Amino acid sequence: MKTFIYLATFVAAQMFTVNAIAQKYKGPADTVKLNREYMTMSNDIVSLTAKLTEAQNDLPGIKEKAGSADNRAQDAANSSSNRANEATDGGVKDAKRAKRSANNAYKKAKSSQSAEADVKRQEKKIAKISSDLARKQKRLEELNVMRTAIYSMLPAQQ
Repeated sequence: MKTFIYLATFVAAQMFTVNAIAQKYKGPADTVKLNREYMTMSNDIVSLTAKLTEAQNDLPGIKEKAGSADNRAQDAANSSSNRANEATDGGVKDAKRAKRSANNAYKKAKSSQSAEADVKRQEKKIAKISSDLARKQKRLEELNVMRTAIYSMLPAQQ
Protein backbone atom coordinates (compact mmCIF):
# COMPACT_ATOMS: atom_id res chain seq x y z
CA MET A 1 0.00 0.00 0.00
CA LYS A 2 2.87 2.37 0.84
CA THR A 3 4.41 1.66 -2.54
CA PHE A 4 1.17 2.60 -4.27
CA ILE A 5 0.97 5.89 -2.36
CA TYR A 6 4.56 6.76 -3.24
CA LEU A 7 3.96 5.83 -6.87
CA ALA A 8 0.75 7.88 -7.05
CA THR A 9 2.50 10.88 -5.50
CA PHE A 10 5.38 10.57 -7.94
CA VAL A 11 3.06 10.34 -10.94
CA ALA A 12 1.07 13.37 -9.78
CA ALA A 13 4.25 15.38 -9.29
CA GLN A 14 5.43 14.40 -12.77
CA MET A 15 2.16 15.51 -14.33
CA PHE A 16 2.42 18.97 -12.76
CA THR A 17 6.08 19.26 -13.67
CA VAL A 18 5.52 18.31 -17.30
CA ASN A 19 2.75 20.90 -17.65
CA ALA A 20 4.94 23.59 -16.14
CA ILE A 21 7.91 22.74 -18.35
CA ALA A 22 5.95 22.40 -21.57
CA GLN A 23 5.63 26.12 -22.13
CA LYS A 24 4.26 26.75 -25.59
CA TYR A 25 4.15 29.97 -27.50
CA LYS A 26 0.92 29.85 -29.44
CA GLY A 27 -0.06 33.26 -30.71
CA PRO A 28 1.38 36.43 -32.24
CA ALA A 29 1.28 38.07 -28.81
CA ASP A 30 3.90 35.56 -27.65
CA THR A 31 6.49 36.47 -30.31
CA VAL A 32 8.45 38.77 -28.00
CA LYS A 33 8.84 36.03 -25.38
CA LEU A 34 9.60 33.48 -28.09
CA ASN A 35 12.25 35.66 -29.70
CA ARG A 36 13.82 36.37 -26.31
CA GLU A 37 14.08 32.67 -25.49
CA TYR A 38 15.27 31.94 -29.03
CA MET A 39 18.13 34.44 -28.69
CA THR A 40 19.02 33.10 -25.25
CA MET A 41 19.16 29.55 -26.59
CA SER A 42 21.23 30.66 -29.59
CA ASN A 43 23.72 32.45 -27.34
CA ASP A 44 23.89 29.46 -24.98
CA ILE A 45 24.58 27.15 -27.92
CA VAL A 46 27.42 29.38 -29.14
CA SER A 47 28.89 29.51 -25.64
CA LEU A 48 28.60 25.75 -25.11
CA THR A 49 30.12 25.06 -28.52
CA ALA A 50 33.13 27.22 -27.60
CA LYS A 51 33.49 25.46 -24.24
CA LEU A 52 33.22 22.05 -25.91
CA THR A 53 35.88 22.94 -28.49
CA GLU A 54 38.20 24.21 -25.77
CA ALA A 55 37.67 21.09 -23.63
CA GLN A 56 38.25 18.79 -26.60
CA ASN A 57 41.42 20.67 -27.53
CA ASP A 58 42.73 20.38 -23.96
CA LEU A 59 42.11 16.63 -23.75
CA PRO A 60 45.14 15.42 -25.80
CA GLY A 61 47.52 17.53 -23.68
CA ILE A 62 46.01 16.17 -20.48
CA LYS A 63 46.29 12.60 -21.79
CA GLU A 64 49.90 13.21 -22.76
CA LYS A 65 50.71 14.51 -19.27
CA ALA A 66 49.00 11.48 -17.75
CA GLY A 67 51.02 9.13 -19.95
CA SER A 68 54.31 10.78 -19.06
CA ALA A 69 53.39 10.77 -15.35
CA ASP A 70 52.64 7.06 -15.63
CA ASN A 71 56.01 6.42 -17.28
CA ARG A 72 57.82 8.44 -14.60
CA ALA A 73 56.01 6.49 -11.89
CA GLN A 74 57.00 3.16 -13.44
CA ASP A 75 60.62 4.27 -13.80
CA ALA A 76 60.67 5.41 -10.18
CA ALA A 77 59.17 2.09 -9.05
CA ASN A 78 61.85 0.15 -10.97
CA SER A 79 64.57 2.37 -9.52
CA SER A 80 63.17 1.89 -6.04
CA SER A 81 63.10 -1.85 -6.51
CA ASN A 82 66.73 -1.84 -7.61
CA ARG A 83 67.71 0.30 -4.61
CA ALA A 84 65.87 -2.08 -2.30
CA ASN A 85 67.80 -5.02 -3.75
CA GLU A 86 71.06 -3.16 -3.22
CA ALA A 87 70.06 -2.27 0.34
CA THR A 88 69.60 -5.92 1.29
CA ASP A 89 73.28 -6.52 0.66
CA GLY A 90 74.54 -3.11 1.82
CA GLY A 91 74.65 -1.05 4.93
CA VAL A 92 72.60 1.64 6.60
CA LYS A 93 73.46 4.21 3.94
CA ASP A 94 72.03 1.97 1.22
CA ALA A 95 68.89 1.41 3.28
CA LYS A 96 68.38 5.18 3.63
CA ARG A 97 68.80 5.62 -0.12
CA ALA A 98 66.33 2.82 -0.74
CA LYS A 99 63.84 4.47 1.60
CA ARG A 100 64.22 7.83 -0.20
CA SER A 101 63.79 6.09 -3.52
CA ALA A 102 60.67 4.32 -2.28
CA ASN A 103 59.20 7.62 -1.07
CA ASN A 104 59.97 9.20 -4.43
CA ALA A 105 58.30 6.29 -6.25
CA TYR A 106 55.25 6.66 -3.99
CA LYS A 107 54.95 10.38 -4.77
CA LYS A 108 55.23 9.73 -8.49
CA ALA A 109 52.60 7.00 -8.29
CA LYS A 110 50.24 9.47 -6.55
CA SER A 111 51.01 12.02 -9.25
CA SER A 112 50.18 9.44 -11.90
CA GLN A 113 46.85 8.66 -10.22
CA SER A 114 46.07 12.35 -10.06
CA ALA A 115 46.83 12.74 -13.77
CA GLU A 116 44.53 9.84 -14.62
CA ALA A 117 41.80 11.45 -12.52
CA ASP A 118 42.31 14.67 -14.49
CA VAL A 119 41.77 12.76 -17.75
CA LYS A 120 38.57 11.20 -16.42
CA ARG A 121 37.38 14.58 -15.14
CA GLN A 122 38.01 16.17 -18.55
CA GLU A 123 36.18 13.36 -20.36
CA LYS A 124 33.24 13.75 -17.96
CA LYS A 125 33.25 17.51 -18.59
CA ILE A 126 33.15 16.92 -22.36
CA ALA A 127 30.26 14.49 -21.99
CA LYS A 128 28.29 16.95 -19.82
CA ILE A 129 28.84 19.85 -22.20
CA SER A 130 27.85 17.64 -25.15
CA SER A 131 24.61 16.58 -23.47
CA ASP A 132 23.80 20.18 -22.51
CA LEU A 133 24.49 21.27 -26.08
CA ALA A 134 22.22 18.56 -27.51
CA ARG A 135 19.45 19.53 -25.08
CA LYS A 136 19.71 23.22 -26.00
CA GLN A 137 19.76 22.41 -29.73
CA LYS A 138 16.62 20.32 -29.33
CA ARG A 139 14.90 23.20 -27.53
CA LEU A 140 16.01 25.58 -30.28
CA GLU A 141 14.43 23.28 -32.88
CA GLU A 142 11.19 23.27 -30.86
CA LEU A 143 11.26 27.06 -30.73
CA ASN A 144 11.85 27.15 -34.47
CA VAL A 145 8.73 25.05 -35.03
CA MET A 146 6.69 27.34 -32.76
CA ARG A 147 8.10 30.40 -34.51
CA THR A 148 7.15 29.02 -37.93
CA ALA A 149 3.63 28.24 -36.71
CA ILE A 150 3.19 31.75 -35.32
CA TYR A 151 4.53 33.41 -38.45
CA SER A 152 2.20 31.35 -40.61
CA MET A 153 -0.74 32.83 -38.63
CA LEU A 154 0.31 36.39 -39.35
CA PRO A 155 -1.19 38.07 -42.40
CA ALA A 156 1.12 38.29 -45.40
CA GLN A 157 2.87 41.64 -45.61
CA GLN A 158 3.03 43.29 -49.03
